[in-house]
Amino acid sequence: MLSITGLSVAYGGLHALERVSLEVRAGEFVTIVGPNGAGKTTLLKAISGAVPAAAGRIEYGGRDLGRLAAAARARLGIAHVPEGRKVFPSLTVLENLEMGSYRAEARRRRAEGLDMVYALFPPLRERRGELAGTLSGGQQQMLALGRGLMARPDLLLLDEPSQGLAPRLIEAIFEAIARIREARGLTILLVEQRVVEAVELCDRAYVLETGRIVLEGGRETLLADPRVQRAYLGA
Repeated sequence: MLSITGLSVAYGGLHALERVSLEVRAGEFVTIVGPNGAGKTTLLKAISGAVPAAAGRIEYGGRDLGRLAAAARARLGIAHVPEGRKVFPSLTVLENLEMGSYRAEARRRRAEGLDMVYALFPPLRERRGELAGTLSGGQQQMLALGRGLMARPDLLLLDEPSQGLAPRLIEAIFEAIARIREARGLTILLVEQRVVEAVELCDRAYVLETGRIVLEGGRETLLADPRVQRAYLGA
């Protein structure tokens, strides 16, 4: 479904990504882990079209995304849930969710989409008429995830969904992501710093450090790798 070959991204002469290559097959759950500043967020932005590539190729469904604007990529079925939630605080919960249903198919099935999101995140139904800015951090993350799902995407890009949340809320968010995949059969590309939780959810994972892929494999392989245990698991 998604194929990236030799992707490089630079900001002001600094290389955020250098010759990154990876693949996400249809129906897979793939995780990208790595420290702060590794280029994880930049990678998702390059896929969704928020930042331009300096070199390399991104293909989605066999189609070259290089010449497509971000809105056109979204219409193809790519939904990006950004780092830091980025909800619209002056809009209600319902209005935020409706903003997600911009694809023609999603607009036609908006009521069905809302039912799905409310079933996954009951607090959003209870507070659907309230301003998003009044929600707790965990509820705002639920709203960001729900807004992404309202697009009825084929590929869901998730950027640090655990960021800034208390441990019990992090557990709830990861459980919700697992339910989303089971319910929708979505293809998911997750960027996360919490290595154990993220890798345990996925089919395969890549380790990104200083803009380069340094390790890849299935979840059991990565969790057993001495380099991952030393760098991320405190072993």
